[in-house]
Amino acid sequence: MTSSDEPAFCVHCGQPSDGGAEHPACHNPRTALEPPRYCTYCARRMVVQITPVGWTARCSRHGELVG
Repeated sequence: MTSSDEPAFCVHCGQPSDGGAEHPACHNPRTALEPPRYCTYCARRMVVQITPVGWTARCSRHGELVG
């Protein structure tokens, strides 16, 4: 990931974000506990693994997130 990469996509639906604006349907109390499904940098679908103690989400291009 380079410094010119900025988050541009929604982690829940993969649609473009307008300057960091959130999608109301994607950001509600129900989705607050869900792991991200799409990479915020390239909108690729991530491989998500949920365990009893947390989750990991991996983008093939931008690496892994842990929560």
